[in-house]
Amino acid sequence: MSAELRLSPAAVANLPTHVAVIMDGNGRWAKQRGLPRVEGHRQGVESVRAILRACGEVGIKYLTLYAFSVENWNRPKDEVDTLMKYLQRFLKNEIGELNKNNVRLEAIGQIWRLPEAVQQQLKKTQAATARNNGLTLVLALSYGGRTELIEATRQLADKVKAGSLDPAEINERVFHEHLYTRHYPDPDLMIRTSGEMRISNFLLWQLSYAEFVITPTLWPEFRKAHLFEALEEYARRHRRFGGL
Repeated sequence: MSAELRLSPAAVANLPTHVAVIMDGNGRWAKQRGLPRVEGHRQGVESVRAILRACGEVGIKYLTLYAFSVENWNRPKDEVDTLMKYLQRFLKNEIGELNKNNVRLEAIGQIWRLPEAVQQQLKKTQAATARNNGLTLVLALSYGGRTELIEATRQLADKVKAGSLDPAEINERVFHEHLYTRHYPDPDLMIRTSGEMRISNFLLWQLSYAEFVITPTLWPEFRKAHLFEALEEYARRHRRFGGL
């Protein structure tokens, strides 16, 4: 780590395995500066780069970013189209950066709803980073927590109907195996930028016992120092998981 910014020994000893982030405040950041909303999204990419590097630096294994929700499809078409162009460009241009930092890219959500060009670039970037074994970056794209739970329930119902699953066998482990996130541990820490006090349909099942850190910092301004503040706060928490 850099000499000027280090985690405390307590934070190093109590790092979360999985950090999830609701990247909020791009539009407000742009509005405060008299810029189009899309400029906030563009600047937000710089924050993504900074946080990826910082997470890899300290040894966090999973980082899930809420990049585009199912509700975001309801935004003005021009904004959605621009976001998709930025996403495609990010996926293409960041391959070198991801490989340099040993980051494996994965994605969750209704990927089929993304433009075909974005889907194809996503596949290429995932393939290009598949051998990396450091940080796993999970992009939540066209993602909704309720949608995920409904899709998992439908899969289970289909298996019950087909006779391949006894309803009595359905427990938390079996349910987890039908979620988008079945290959990852649940987040230990959820960070939301911009000060909003809600989870916005994000990882509704998986965040059951996560620690929440809400920061007033807008996402385009979120950097390594802000991440470290959240990690220090996490290290001070006593996680009881319903016990004493």
